[in-house]
Amino acid sequence: MKTVVKKKSGESMTNHVNANDSRNPVRVAIAQAAPVYLDLEASLEKALELINRGARQDARLVVFAEAWLPDYPAWLDVCSGAVLWGSSYTKDVFARLRANSVRVPGPEIDALRGVARDRGISIVIGLNERLDAGPGNGTLYNTLLTISEEGRVVNLHRKLVPTFNERLIWGQGNARGLQAVSTSAGRVGGLICWEHWMPLARMAMHDAGEQIHIAAWPTVNDVHQLASRHYAFEGRCFVLAAGLLMRIKDLPRELAPVSSKLVEQGEWVERGGSAVIGPDAAYVVEPVFDREELIMADLNFKQIDREVMTLDVSGHYSRPDLFHFEVRKL
Repeated sequence: MKTVVKKKSGESMTNHVNANDSRNPVRVAIAQAAPVYLDLEASLEKALELINRGARQDARLVVFAEAWLPDYPAWLDVCSGAVLWGSSYTKDVFARLRANSVRVPGPEIDALRGVARDRGISIVIGLNERLDAGPGNGTLYNTLLTISEEGRVVNLHRKLVPTFNERLIWGQGNARGLQAVSTSAGRVGGLICWEHWMPLARMAMHDAGEQIHIAAWPTVNDVHQLASRHYAFEGRCFVLAAGLLMRIKDLPRELAPVSSKLVEQGEWVERGGSAVIGPDAAYVVEPVFDREELIMADLNFKQIDREVMTLDVSGHYSRPDLFHFEVRKL
């Protein structure tokens, strides 16, 4: 895996971040990589190695894409017949996904908390979460988990509305995770995939005071780039648009009878496209496609202060005398 670093000349790294101190850029990393599909143990091992690699290069935050542990179910879209009623192929794959999904709390979370604490690094990672107690028992959720540099789980956001055929896999989330949390990298929040086209979800996150927003996608394709850049401009924050990689050979073996036609369509199912975007919607790091890379950038929060002069949707542009907005964190 290669490493791409975007660093501004004349700026130095420091150990602590003060949002009001423009001399202190913060280094962040996007781990654009393929998990070991439908293998939770091996995927976790790879995630830990990537986090350690980011820490060795002074990253204060490492970010992974949507549903990274142990896979985003792209096979729903690309395998003809995968979503047919009663498909034995799909049932077999779903059973394996369910068996390899993550419990929170659980041993995989403990391992991530441990490396975050030992390395003093914050982590945002997409996962298939399995709920095994209380209401919703047995449900899988598309979850974005944030762990602080102290090794604490500081936010758990479940995707509000699984998109289209994702509803065969995941249940609906709630609004409790629509918040930004303080880390040594700054105030961090995130949304998952098509939540970036939910105007009220965006507003909730803008009101939370994000400095760094995680936009978790499967592939950050053209329209996802557009949504990510718009979010950065609207929210006056930095956006880490995180995409993952999946080759055709990574498709579940159970689906071979309905995926054989894909061989002629090229190597990639998910192509990455990860990028770092500034609060003026300009790229800090241009999109990276079709290869594994640890993408790093140094963010200077002075840029946020500069851009809110013209637009601040939670401040002087919000007109609370005219509009009322409330989030029901049920």
